[in-house]
Amino acid sequence: METNLWKKYKNNSDLERFCEGYKTFISDCKTERECIKYAIAAAEAAGYKSLRDLIKSGEKIKAGDKVYSVNMNKTMMLFCVGEKPIEDGINIIGAHIDSPRLDLKATPLYESVDFCMLDTHYYGGIKKYQWIATPLALHGVVIKKDGQAIEINIGDNEDDPVFCISDLLPHLDRKPENKFKEVNGEDLNLIAGTIPDDKAEKDKIKTNILNILKEKGIEEKDFFSAEIEVVPAGRARDLGLDRSMILGYGQDDRVCAYTSLMAALEVENPEYSTMCLLVDKEEIGSIGATGMHSQYFENALAEIMNIAGQYNELSLRRAMANSAMLSSDVTAAVDPNFMAPFNVATDAHFGKGLSLNKYTGAGGKSGANDANPEFIGWLRKVFDDADVTYQATEMGKVDEGGGGTIAYLMAKYGMNVIDAGVPVLNMHAPSEATCKVDIYEAYRAYKAFFASKRIK
Repeated sequence: METNLWKKYKNNSDLERFCEGYKTFISDCKTERECIKYAIAAAEAAGYKSLRDLIKSGEKIKAGDKVYSVNMNKTMMLFCVGEKPIEDGINIIGAHIDSPRLDLKATPLYESVDFCMLDTHYYGGIKKYQWIATPLALHGVVIKKDGQAIEINIGDNEDDPVFCISDLLPHLDRKPENKFKEVNGEDLNLIAGTIPDDKAEKDKIKTNILNILKEKGIEEKDFFSAEIEVVPAGRARDLGLDRSMILGYGQDDRVCAYTSLMAALEVENPEYSTMCLLVDKEEIGSIGATGMHSQYFENALAEIMNIAGQYNELSLRRAMANSAMLSSDVTAAVDPNFMAPFNVATDAHFGKGLSLNKYTGAGGKSGANDANPEFIGWLRKVFDDADVTYQATEMGKVDEGGGGTIAYLMAKYGMNVIDAGVPVLNMHAPSEATCKVDIYEAYRAYKAFFASKRIK
């Protein structure tokens, strides 16, 4: 468990090819909707059929069949029917596809001192100063009253304009009361334009921006029924002279979402049914209709069991209780620049493989899922038999670290759950860093878990 994986994977073409695909994914999929659109196309190419279409047609499914279900374009389930009855349990891997960012407000446009500005509300746990004076892009969708959807993607093509939040120059940042280091949420306003519409009587610059938007079919009131996310502009890149790492936005938790999805696409005729969950809203407590607090998971599973001819309420409950899950979420890697909050002996390291967190939470494991040792013992054998390298980790020193995932929300069904993901540097920053060998080993671990024989 302590070996640096580069000894195993140096000059490995499969690893490099996999990581190139991953870089493309996180560069092109910077919102939940973009992730789901990508996943649907990949699932259909791999033989997964739409649950909605199967319900409409009345078609039944059997062992080996693959089904996907989508919820509000921001949550997805990929299910492969196993040879064993579904009530015997499912091997589940669940990752979240939302990431910390800024969102445009419902009425974002305003004019101030010869600038048109866009007002935002931050989403998730960010360090606000990190979003200042950096190129930003707009990704999302505007829904018109008639249901028409207008997709927004401005700032990531080479000829696109970008946006930014201005910073205070050092020459005027000397007095304590002027310092902009403690940025307030209301200060995160994007610069959108400076050219006036001379025909307008007031708010001439805002009017000109509205004219530009009108050419795209967007009126000011349409922002109320829009979902536009402000994300870092630019593509993911190799990090380091040795190109051993990846730097890019949204790797918490899309690095685990991608590896989970790729493993699910390769499942064929499993003994026990498999499920890949891609979920929303983890960064703000997993609430809402697209978060794990909703009943989407159990409702979709009930529908799948029904078209497999295996549904009743007791069988559904048994299926959930008999399942095992990897909550595929990232953890903090030991940072050479900030050693103080880490315990080097127990925290995750780059290059050491998949991170297994027996418990998360904080302050005496508050809010944690604490995985059972019987489950961990079984999981160790699964990974060892598949030659998967993993590390037993925590996240920071006791009383200094801690965090939460969707693990505890799935454990409520009585299933075995453990957090298993990729170590990350710069977590929740506009640019996060991961190590290529850890990414590839997570993918291999998830494949082994889907193919595993039994849990309890």
